[in-house]
Amino acid sequence: MVVIVSKYLIPKGYAGLTLYPFVFLKNKRFKSNEVVLNHERIHLRQQKELMVLPFYLIYGFEFLLRLTQYKNWPDAYRSISFEREAYENEKNRDYLKSRSWLSFIKYFRK
Repeated sequence: MVVIVSKYLIPKGYAGLTLYPFVFLKNKRFKSNEVVLNHERIHLRQQKELMVLPFYLIYGFEFLLRLTQYKNWPDAYRSISFEREAYENEKNRDYLKSRSWLSFIKYFRK
């Protein structure tokens, strides 16, 4: 994991952004925040198992689907299966050790 701090690349309201193999953090204090780092590690695993490009295509498609469903940016973002998996497991430091392949699928819902 290559961590880069850049307050200009991260949208307002977000702590980090993962673009395999890089993790961009808004502030250097997040470099020591294990919850934020674990959240981003989960995204790295998701991106790696989908061979990167399909991850972004699915992420974008699902975001648009959720945006039309909820008509609200924050709700659409939080409802993306990749985000649901990462948020639900970000505090579990051992999650990636036991995580099954393509686990984000079980977080996809209507």
